Amino acid sequence: MEVDPTMPVIQNILLLDSEGKRIAVKYFDQQWATIAQQSNYEKSVFTKTSRTNARGEAEVTMFDEVVVCYKFIGDLMFYVTGSQDENELILHTVLVAFYESVTLLLRSAVEKKTVLENLDLVLLAMDEIIDKGLILETDPATIASRVSMRGAESDIPLTDRVTEVNIQSFLATAKEQLARSLLK
Repeated sequence: MEVDPTMPVIQNILLLDSEGKRIAVKYFDQQWATIAQQSNYEKSVFTKTSRTNARGEAEVTMFDEVVVCYKFIGDLMFYVTGSQDENELILHTVLVAFYESVTLLLRSAVEKKTVLENLDLVLLAMDEIIDKGLILETDPATIASRVSMRGAESDIPLTDRVTEVNIQSFLATAKEQLARSLLK
């Protein structure tokens, strides 16, 4: 299949744990054709990025002639990579779509245990975002809706569920802050 050279192409999308071990990965470039090559790449990219502080905002770095966009959430590391000529903003948009759709699907419980229990949803989200390196969708609500197959059958619209998740997150944060202030 010949791809238009002006279209953005993703080389891989990775989800690693806090030790750099593979949880869910998709490779779209023949540069990493074997499992051994993929494993070595994952170790290298984890070693290069694990000492940075990408918890608040996503970070972008150049590594082995690829652009790596990454973000850490809890005990998970989310990565999206493209060629050295790829636009960092596009990679960042795909990364945001990836971790926000996973956050929606897992109801804000983004941690290794929950991801492993719901690995099917994470893999489906990856498939909804990218196919053969081409970006299909970047709206997290749409991705989560397609993966959970809601909207066609659900009584509660996804926007209401997103609002419900946001309210639950807000209440949990408020509860934590109140507990901290009472303990002081």
